[in-house]
Amino acid sequence: MNSEEAKAKKYDIAAYIWPSYTGHEDRTRIFWPDGIGEWQTVQKAYPRFEGHQWPRKPLLGYKDEAEPATMAEQIDLAASHGVNVFIYDWYWYDRRPFLENCLNEGYLPAARKDPRVKFYLMWANHNAGVTWDFRNANRDLSGHEPPVWRGDIDRAEFRIVCRRVIDRYFFDPLYYTIDGKPVFSIYEPHNFIKGQGGIDKAREALDEFREMCVKAGLPGVHIQMVLTHAVDRVSPNATTPGICGALGFDSITHYQFVHFVAAGRPYSDALEDAYKEWQYVSDSYKIPYFPHVSVGWDASPRFTSITWDGTYQNNTPDLFGGAMQRACAYADAHPGQPPLITVNSWNEWTEGSYLLPDDLHGYGYLNEIKKIQSF
Repeated sequence: MNSEEAKAKKYDIAAYIWPSYTGHEDRTRIFWPDGIGEWQTVQKAYPRFEGHQWPRKPLLGYKDEAEPATMAEQIDLAASHGVNVFIYDWYWYDRRPFLENCLNEGYLPAARKDPRVKFYLMWANHNAGVTWDFRNANRDLSGHEPPVWRGDIDRAEFRIVCRRVIDRYFFDPLYYTIDGKPVFSIYEPHNFIKGQGGIDKAREALDEFREMCVKAGLPGVHIQMVLTHAVDRVSPNATTPGICGALGFDSITHYQFVHFVAAGRPYSDALEDAYKEWQYVSDSYKIPYFPHVSVGWDASPRFTSITWDGTYQNNTPDLFGGAMQRACAYADAHPGQPPLITVNSWNEWTEGSYLLPDDLHGYGYLNEIKKIQSF
C-alpha cells in the first residue's frame, strides 16, 4: 500500500452500544427504580481498592440516550472521530422487545438528519439476571444467577423476532450491510440452540430466517456469531467452530476481551493474548473473523466485591490506540473481507469499557481512532 492509498484507507469501526441509559422503558425500573436507567448505578459508583480510578464522570453529562438531541451530539462525536457504525445490543424478553428506546427514539431520528453513522443489531439473547440491580450486589449467587427473563426462545417466537427486525430495521438505509445483506449478530449461539431444541433445528430456524429475508425483497441476511470464550486449543472442531459450521454463520467477532482473555493483570499483557486469539480464531474457522478491541474491563459499579483481579489495569488511550493499529493491520491482511473492526464499547460505563469522553482520559480513546482513520 503506497502513501496515497494508506491516506485514503478507511475502516468500519463499529462500537457496541448498551442501550440502558434512559428511563423511557418502563421495565427498566425493575433494575433501576430511579427512572434514569443504569445511570443510577454509574452515579453511585465508588472506588473498591487502593488506586482504583472510580468514580468517573461523563464529560457530556448523564444524558438520556433515548432523546434525539443526545444522540445527535453523540453521532457527531462518533463520526468526527472515525466511529462510523453503532452495534446496538438488542433484547427480546417475555415475548416483546426490551430497551429498544435508545435506538428507536434517540439514534434513528437523529441519524435521519445526520446519516454518517450506520447501525446494526446484536441480539443479546442471554438471560436477564438479577445482578443488573445493584441492590443484589451482595447476594451470594454461587455462579447461578436467577433469571428475571430467559433469553432462549422457541421457533415460533424466533419467527416473530425475525419478522420484527426485517420489517422495522433491515430496509432502513442506515442499516449496515455486507454484500448488500443486513448484518444480524447473535450473542449466545448456545442459548439459541437450546431454545430451538438442538443444532439441527437451530440451523433450520436460521435457514428460514434467510428465506424470510429473501421473500421480503432483501438479498438475504448476513448472520454473525459472537464468540464469548476462547477457542478450545485441544479439540476446536468438536466445539464452537463445529457448531459455527453446522449453523451456517457468515462471520465471527467478539464482544469483550474478558470473554477470552483473563483479567487481573495489565491491559498490555491482555492485548498480547488477544492478538494470539485473533490469529487462532482466523485459523480455526472457515469464515471471516472481524478483529475485536476492548477499551478495558471493570464491572465494579455493579458489585461490591470487585478487586484488582476483576479488572484490566492501565488501559490507557495510547495502548488502546496500538491495539486499534493492530486490528487495522489484521484487516489489511484480509483484503477479501470488509474492513470491519468491532469495539467494546461506545458507552459501557458500568463495565469500564467505553469510548465516550470522561474526566479521566478525556477524548483520548476517540482521538486514537481518529488517527487510524486518516482524518
